[in-house]
Amino acid sequence: MSYEPPILHMLCGKPASGKSTLTSKLSRVPGTVLISEDVWLSGLYSDQMHTVADYVQYARKLRAIMGPHVGGLLQAGVSVVLDFPANTVETRKWMHGILQQTDAANKLHVLDVPDEVCLERLQARNKSGKHPFSVTEDQFRQIVRHYAPPTADEGFDIVLHRWDG
Repeated sequence: MSYEPPILHMLCGKPASGKSTLTSKLSRVPGTVLISEDVWLSGLYSDQMHTVADYVQYARKLRAIMGPHVGGLLQAGVSVVLDFPANTVETRKWMHGILQQTDAANKLHVLDVPDEVCLERLQARNKSGKHPFSVTEDQFRQIVRHYAPPTADEGFDIVLHRWDG
C-alpha cells in the first residue's frame, strides 16, 4: 500500500472572491476537515469585532491556537481545508510554519477575481445576512490594500483559479 500524505489546502483571494465556496467543495473529500476562520471568529469574538483593526487583533489570537491544532490534524493523517485568507506574506509564513512541522503536501488556491465582481458579490452577501460578517465597500478597499498575491519563491504548490466571467 502506498502512503498518500495529507494535504493542507489554503486560500488566497479578496473578500467575496469565492474562497468559502471553494472550501466547501474541497472539504467534501473523505478524510478532510474544514476549519473556517469566519466561523471561529464569529463564535468567539463577534460582539467585539467592529473594525478591520479588531479583525487583525482577533485573527492573530485565533492563529496562535489554530496553528498547533492544524499541525496535529495533519500529523494524524487528516487533510485540512484552512479557510483563513492567505492574503499577506505574514499569514502565509504562519501557514508555511504549520507545514514545516508535518510531512503534509500543500495546495495554495489563489482566486483571481476582479474587484468589481467581488464588490458585487459582497453587496449580495451582505444583503442576504447569511454570512457571519458584513464588509462595507470602504472596509473591502482597506483590506485589498494589504492583499499580496503569493510568489513562487514562497514554497507553496499554487493552484490558480481565474474568474471566467
